[in-house]
Amino acid sequence: MRLYWKVVAINGAVLCLALLALVLGPVSVSRRTVGSEVLVLAGGLAAILLTNALLLRSSLTPVDRLLDRLREELSASNAKALAAQEAERHRIAQELHDEVGQHLTVILLGLKQLEPQVPEVQRRELALLRESARDGLDDVRRVARRLRPGVLEDLGLTSALASLTNDFGRHHSAAVQRVIAPGLPGLPHDTELVVYRVAQEALTNTARHSGAERVTLSLFRVGDCVVLEVADDGAGFEPARSGAGLRGMQERSRLVGGDLRITSAPRAGTTVRLAVPCTGAARPAG
Repeated sequence: MRLYWKVVAINGAVLCLALLALVLGPVSVSRRTVGSEVLVLAGGLAAILLTNALLLRSSLTPVDRLLDRLREELSASNAKALAAQEAERHRIAQELHDEVGQHLTVILLGLKQLEPQVPEVQRRELALLRESARDGLDDVRRVARRLRPGVLEDLGLTSALASLTNDFGRHHSAAVQRVIAPGLPGLPHDTELVVYRVAQEALTNTARHSGAERVTLSLFRVGDCVVLEVADDGAGFEPARSGAGLRGMQERSRLVGGDLRITSAPRAGTTVRLAVPCTGAARPAG
């Protein structure tokens, strides 16, 4: 039986019992209601409500258990998906470093060895080609670092965010300010990873879409939470029209019990705010 009809049937049964009690019971109400009759009616209403609540509770308990189990399965599934995504990022980063990076390095060395053998007229073109290969190698290394933030694993969240903002400042025209409160509590590794990925996605969106002149990344504590904020003065957007990147941030934040809020409006800048609980097994913020 569907839940809706089950609730209808329970309420109907309770009302029928109440009707039978009124018809068959020795209770009557005078033309002018007295206090004792009000008490009887109130007691009858309370009995109806209590009976209804008990019946609904017994009937809906299996549904509550099913919902709890579904929530647990969903959480476990999301955690596995996050772990699989990070594992795939690590694999791609390793391949970029070991294969593409090595091939570009070999090309650079080969071009350097060829330079003395090339006529003077062509050396300038060869130098430009070598510079292009070096830029490609730098790009590959930067992408690999973004896919696998080794600094997060080695030095912790604070150092990883510092590296992230420094990298952003080197490659984009917007001025970036970093404000990290001292003495922050340590966070579990999964939580640190979510905070880092949200900051990374927020800065990426700023670089691609906002046209901002100033960006501020802040990390501080509020009560039992550590809060990340990434704010810019760019073009802004309608949050209701969020894309896959913002939905990905929402999904990641839920995996660690975080609360992600995005405040934006056209021509009014954007603020991404993530609050995560600072509980559980943790390491120093570093």
